[in-house]
Amino acid sequence: MAVNIEDIKRLKSLTGVGLTDAKAALEEANGDFDKALEAMRKKGLTKAEKRGEREARAGVIGNYNHDGRIGVLVEVNCETDFVARNDVFTDFVKDVAMHIAAAAPQYVSVEDVPADEREKVEKEFTEKAKADGKPENMIDKIVEGMVKKHFAEKCLLDQPFIKNPDLTMGAYIKEHNAKLGENIVVRRFSRMVLGEIS
Repeated sequence: MAVNIEDIKRLKSLTGVGLTDAKAALEEANGDFDKALEAMRKKGLTKAEKRGEREARAGVIGNYNHDGRIGVLVEVNCETDFVARNDVFTDFVKDVAMHIAAAAPQYVSVEDVPADEREKVEKEFTEKAKADGKPENMIDKIVEGMVKKHFAEKCLLDQPFIKNPDLTMGAYIKEHNAKLGENIVVRRFSRMVLGEIS
C-alpha cells in the first residue's frame, strides 16, 4: 500500500527514527498513522530503556518562574552537548520545570525518599489498616499499595504530566530518550514559593 510522504515525515519527527523505518511502520499499519506511531513508540521506548544505562553528564540547568511567586531550577542531563543545545531538549527541560512548579514534587524518584520517612509512612498506614479492621493476612499488601500511592504523588517520575495526564513524567522522559537518541536524566530540582520557608 502506498503511504503518504507527509505521514512518513511526521512519524519520523515524532519518534526520531529514520525515514525508512517510518515508511516501513506505516506500510505495516496499512497507512494508519496512529497505529504506526504506537508501534514505533514501543520500539523506540525499548531502545530508550537500553540507553538508560549510558552515562549522562552533559545537559542544562533550566528554570521556570510563575508570576514571580513560584520559581524552579532543574538540572536535566543528557549524554552530549549537541543534544543539550537542541531545541527539542530545551523545550523538554522547560516542560519539566513548569511541571515541577505546578505539581510540587518533593523527590525525583521513589529511590530518593529517605528510609526513615518511608518507615514512618508505613507505620502510620499499618496502624490505620489495623484500626479499620482489615484482615491481618492482608495488611502488608494493603499498606504496600497505600505507601506506593502516597509516594507516587510526591515523586516527579510517577506524577501524571500536567500537559498530558495520560503520561507519567517517567514515560514523558522515556519518549524524549527515544526522540533524541540519548539517555536523559532529571538529576535534581529546587522549587521555591514566595513567603514559604522550606
